[in-house]
Amino acid sequence: MKIKEAIILAGGMGTRLRSIISEIPKPLAPINGIPFLTYLLKYLSNQAVERVILSVGYKWEMIHEIYKDRFEGMEILYAIEQEPLGTGGAITLALTKTKEDNVIILNGDSFIKLDIDSFSNFHHTTSSKLSFALKEMENFDRYGIVEIEGDIITAFREKSFREKGLINAGVYIVKRDIFEGKNLPEKFSFEQDFLEKEVYKRSFYGYKSQGYFIDIGIPEDYKRAEKELINEINN
Repeated sequence: MKIKEAIILAGGMGTRLRSIISEIPKPLAPINGIPFLTYLLKYLSNQAVERVILSVGYKWEMIHEIYKDRFEGMEILYAIEQEPLGTGGAITLALTKTKEDNVIILNGDSFIKLDIDSFSNFHHTTSSKLSFALKEMENFDRYGIVEIEGDIITAFREKSFREKGLINAGVYIVKRDIFEGKNLPEKFSFEQDFLEKEVYKRSFYGYKSQGYFIDIGIPEDYKRAEKELINEINN
């Protein structure tokens, strides 16, 4: 099953990066002079994604000015939040602009290097409405962990120091009708109001990736991205 459409959550303000960037949306944070969002779009283009919906809000016009409606052969559309809707509301809005039954969703401030076709085949085989990309980390306290039995996600645990654990890498493949019948408000958190409540139904699956992972949300990792990201995207 080929994934043709992607949603990138690109509405962040980047408050924790104010010491490095200011007055621009976080996905435009420059990594060696190139917006982080450009790296994500190149990654999707390299894996034959055809259509990208940018979920935008804060100063979205700056993003539109750079990418307009095409990027390296991909069609670019915009799901514009007139006011903050939370991650869940942003995804709901973006899904109204999709055409395919299954869509990959990425956070606009992190990157994991994985083969989308392989991830998609996993999603199709499990017949899941939602599949997570998971990354094993060591000696960390910045992320909560995901517990699994086999490939089924069973629980999410709060942030605390861990010597080893699987984290949610912020990339999902979802069925377009994932929120149907859930009676969710217009504004809601995808993580807290949906994932944490639905996980106990044991209908989410986790795809483990060994690929490179970076989250530019804090200054230390932002600086690390400047040293590493361009090589990871191009290799």
